[in-house]
Amino acid sequence: MKRAIIIVLDSCGVGSLPDAAEYGETHCNTLKNTIESEKITLPHLNALGLGHICETQFTPKVAKPTGCFGKMNEASKGKDTTTGHWEMAGLRLDKPFPLYPHGFPPDVVAQFEAAIGRKTLGNYPASGTEIIKVLGEEHLRTGYPIIYTSDDSVFQIATNEAIVSDEELYDMCRKARQVLVGEHAVGRVIARPFEGTNASDFRRTPRRHDFSVDPFGKTILDLAVDAGLKVSGVGKIYDIFNGKGVTETVSTAGNTMGIEKTIALVKTRFDGILFTNLVDFDMLYGHRNDTLGYATALQEFDVALPEIMASMDDDDVLFLTADHGCDPTTVGTDHTREYVPIIVYGKKCKAGVDLGIRETFSDLGATVADYLGTERPAHGRSFLNQI
Repeated sequence: MKRAIIIVLDSCGVGSLPDAAEYGETHCNTLKNTIESEKITLPHLNALGLGHICETQFTPKVAKPTGCFGKMNEASKGKDTTTGHWEMAGLRLDKPFPLYPHGFPPDVVAQFEAAIGRKTLGNYPASGTEIIKVLGEEHLRTGYPIIYTSDDSVFQIATNEAIVSDEELYDMCRKARQVLVGEHAVGRVIARPFEGTNASDFRRTPRRHDFSVDPFGKTILDLAVDAGLKVSGVGKIYDIFNGKGVTETVSTAGNTMGIEKTIALVKTRFDGILFTNLVDFDMLYGHRNDTLGYATALQEFDVALPEIMASMDDDDVLFLTADHGCDPTTVGTDHTREYVPIIVYGKKCKAGVDLGIRETFSDLGATVADYLGTERPAHGRSFLNQI
């Protein structure tokens, strides 16, 4: 009985990629800058080998790491959630998802408005928490949904739960997904429900829902299912893959619940893949330049790590990684083009192996496929023989 446990610490990058300047970024290092800024220690992650890929005075290299460690390069074009997760699952995007730095074209907005039967507000890149302060009261008066984007390939729709039910908002997102095809096939359409009565107390609710495009090929999730294995997704994994290759989904409302649900599933025996995304690093802290919040979330995960490891069965292998960066110490609030960590632990795995810099996130997927004995995905070079 074998199981791969993949935990994505959403946005926990470990340094700018060589092509980061093409994305308008240099000198980003989400983990290092956060750790040094808030002067935090992460003893359990560091024992596994974090200091060997993110060395600071607070996370020094240890003489005998208990895990294997390295960094992964993003071979795909882009720096968004979907691209990162798809690549680690074995797919590579040679062309990035479309971006809309000036808002969506008039014909796209007109098609969407016709589909939902009402006008819209906004249509420009913005922080989600800020745009509801600016347009939320007008939305309450008119009932018009707020649409906006960011530096990521997203079409986001914000509505107040007092006048638009979550199901109605989700239906709007499905209609947007039907409009956003071809050259306008954005990576994700995101429902952003909020509550409150005026700009001073508007706040997002935890009932966000993402509507992704379908993966364009088979991922390690599909290949595991084809082999008769179970794939359990915690957090937004189901949304990122649009349900493809996910046999069980567990919704969460933040990192704390995501960690709790992951531990509960680790303690439940099954063959296959347990795939968790912990989104708060990115959504609550990276995008809001909240370095203290980011650091506190890192410490929360580090405290939980021993229970995760102790709950693992002898044939479980744990992969800790990220999907991109989102450095909260920088001026910008969007994702950053960074290497991501790869830390591997298993009771039967080797310890202290330096996996180096992997050419692609897909090396993780190829390794998982080799370990579970499934067909390999299209991309990636397995490092199973090293661990």
